[in-house]
Amino acid sequence: MKTQSRIFTLFFLLVGISIWSQITISGKVTYKNKALKDISVTLKDTYDGATTDANGNYSFTTTETGDKTLVFSGKDYDEVELPVKIEGKDIALNANLKEQISEINAVVITAGSIEASDKKRATALLTPLDVYTTAGANGQISSALGYLPGVQKVGESEGLFVRGGTGAETKIFIDGNLVNNYFTNSVPGIAGRDRFNTSLFKGNVFSSGGYSAVYGQALSSVLILESVDLPDTTSFDFGVSPIFLSANYQKLNQEKIASWGVAGGYSNLGLMGKLFNFNTDFDKYPQGYGFDGNFRIKTKKGGFIKYYGSIDENKMAVGSESLEQDSDRNMVSLKGQNMYHNLSYKEKFGKYLLNIGTSYTYNSNDLNFATFLNDVQQSNTPINNQSNYINAKAVVERKINRASIVRAGFELNNADETMKYSSFERDYKDLISSAFAETDLIFTNNLTAKIGARTEHSSYLGKWNFSPRAALAYRISKDWTTSFAYGIFYQNPESKYLYSKNFDFQRADHYIFQVQKNSDGRNLRFEAFYKDYKSLIKTKSYISDSLMTSNQNQYYQIADSNAGKGFAKGIELFWRDKKTFKDIDYWLTYSYLDSKRDFLNYPFSLAPNFASKHTFNAVAKKFVMDWKTGFNLSYTYSKGRPYYDLVSENGENIVRHQGKLKDYSGLNFSINYVPSVGKKDSKSFTVFVLSINNILGNKNIYGYNYSADGNSRTAVRPPVNTFVFVGVFVSFGVDKTNDAINNNL
Repeated sequence: MKTQSRIFTLFFLLVGISIWSQITISGKVTYKNKALKDISVTLKDTYDGATTDANGNYSFTTTETGDKTLVFSGKDYDEVELPVKIEGKDIALNANLKEQISEINAVVITAGSIEASDKKRATALLTPLDVYTTAGANGQISSALGYLPGVQKVGESEGLFVRGGTGAETKIFIDGNLVNNYFTNSVPGIAGRDRFNTSLFKGNVFSSGGYSAVYGQALSSVLILESVDLPDTTSFDFGVSPIFLSANYQKLNQEKIASWGVAGGYSNLGLMGKLFNFNTDFDKYPQGYGFDGNFRIKTKKGGFIKYYGSIDENKMAVGSESLEQDSDRNMVSLKGQNMYHNLSYKEKFGKYLLNIGTSYTYNSNDLNFATFLNDVQQSNTPINNQSNYINAKAVVERKINRASIVRAGFELNNADETMKYSSFERDYKDLISSAFAETDLIFTNNLTAKIGARTEHSSYLGKWNFSPRAALAYRISKDWTTSFAYGIFYQNPESKYLYSKNFDFQRADHYIFQVQKNSDGRNLRFEAFYKDYKSLIKTKSYISDSLMTSNQNQYYQIADSNAGKGFAKGIELFWRDKKTFKDIDYWLTYSYLDSKRDFLNYPFSLAPNFASKHTFNAVAKKFVMDWKTGFNLSYTYSKGRPYYDLVSENGENIVRHQGKLKDYSGLNFSINYVPSVGKKDSKSFTVFVLSINNILGNKNIYGYNYSADGNSRTAVRPPVNTFVFVGVFVSFGVDKTNDAINNNL
């Protein structure tokens, strides 16, 4: 009995000592005087600790003694360690945490750009499937971009006409390297197509203004395309339609660290020309062929070596009624050839990321203008342009803390062009040397900035330029962000107007303000912009207008001065919604543009003939799983553009006729049937496509050609009012079913 009594006495004594030796550690955790919930508070190297409540308070007991460390950690906040001395007394210790700054959480500067290569940006658009399933885009990236705010509907000439800028003011890059002839060769009044296959690219950045200092020689905007890395597996695919035949083979090695591929295609519009009533009188329907090849190698450090090369040729001949008394028919024929090579290398060396690349372009464009009277040729004017371009760029990046980055590099662009016009010949050679530097500064997850500058020297102009650029972004709340961008942008005058070296760079100053809301499945953005143009090229006619037809006029203009100027201002709205309506992805855009220019052969400041004041776009896509079919609609409305009949009289440019075109309107529809959807372990992927452009048959007009005396004119129309496309695309070796469903094919 005494033994049991002693045991109980000893037990209660030990318990009492234990209770007496426990102390309580408590306090409050805050961030900028705001209580933080769910912050973990622990004694380092022990199991003692607690989690803060809704008021930021924590409390726990411990039997530890001596010098210890209290650790505060939580998602989105930097870990904090505070020393404590445990001496048998309760401890009250508050902590003020700092926000964890990271690229993932930081607000992203998107002023002027819509990006599709970075998942952090909720404005992600235009993956290859986005392009293919946008009705009216015809599988072309440039056409799909036409349904985004800021891009004008210009059908008579290739290029991206952005925010009051000409098509030549937008430059396109593949893997960082400049593409000098992105569009196929064509004739006046008919726009060239994208030269590169959309499936070659995994993402894109379309900047409608205020773009990075890494890119230059573009007054208005840049389109940055990023090619795919490695294919998922070895595959073969082909496409068949009344317009073209295509085939593509991609081989992935067993280690899945290298691949190579080849592709080819042939196109001919002749069959469709016999089925539809074309507005354009094709004496020879557009036709062409192309081949390309690539290889990709993944390095041991995770970098990539990529090569892409292509060669193509296209032909066409277009006839039209002559407006002149000495002829009754005009004819312009084309033979175009192009070769392009692109090599890039990306690798990380310690703290540095190196991107280097080079591209080469050869382009030959043979045009022949002829006039006929009673089927007898009256005149013949050949024009031959041959050009060689070499681009080389190197960019080095390094992080300067957890998220901020500094980058710098240089770029070389060499142009060698020869133009033969009738008995006249002109050579143009220019080396543009550029250096640039910029930094992405992340002050907090809610405040970031991009500051940079670029300098360029043109050997042809014999001049330097310097262009600072800056952007600032701030997160107003969880879903709302705002940003402001400013920059100076320079570009050489178009070489076809230059016949002497007494000129300077053209200049545009950009000011862009943006407010954007990103929430689950929805994106809303508003942008206001102002562009101030300076030192634009003014031209005069090379010979008398009475000796030329209207579609030859552009080849007779020569630069006269840098006295041109202009402005462009406007607002843009973009709304994309994947959530409100089940299985429906749609977006709406509106652009208001007010622009005037005194440039080229404009006698004074005029609204550009490629600029519409109001443009509205609507795109909708729905995939019906039970039917294995995707339905796609797109609609564009733009207010009628101005048109001018500009001529030279007594050495002065004058406006002989002017007016407004009828409003542009086009409704497009496409259906994609995917029979392989839902089949397990499918190793093939087939898509049947039916696409109808301008389904309502609206008779749109792009402008007018005038006779030499100005007494008669003809309208410039699209080649066909309503166009129907049918095709089958089959891929073997890779199942793309999930991609099709997830992207609303």
